[in-house]
Amino acid sequence: MAEQGQEPGARFGLAEVTGPSMVPTLVHGDQLLVDYRAALRQGDVAVLRHPLQQDLLIVKRLAERRPDGWWVLGDNPHAHGDSREFGVVPPELLLGRVRTRFRPRPPDQRSVAAVASWLVSALRPVLPDRSLSRRLRAR
Repeated sequence: MAEQGQEPGARFGLAEVTGPSMVPTLVHGDQLLVDYRAALRQGDVAVLRHPLQQDLLIVKRLAERRPDGWWVLGDNPHAHGDSREFGVVPPELLLGRVRTRFRPRPPDQRSVAAVASWLVSALRPVLPDRSLSRRLRAR
């Protein structure tokens, strides 16, 4: 799931990850930079409106383009809340592509080594997964 603040007409916005459905790519508390004007392709991580509860925003990977929309999956195969439950997502419910994630520093990290380790991994691009066709056949 995602919480989001989007200014009308803005190219970019921020979202916050809640829940485990995108682990290990994204974890609870990650901050996301969302590009609302990006072209969406298979393998991208996107922010979208939940098809059955459209006031709820979710973050999922675009697994497969279908004639009536997108089949979306979470990266965590043990979590729920993707197309296996609600089916294909119509294109008008997709809001934008996730470009970057920022992982806030845990409050218990105080040592120099822990802070240095966090600094190295705190900001990362969110890359498409082009190996999805293999994963789809395996499910």
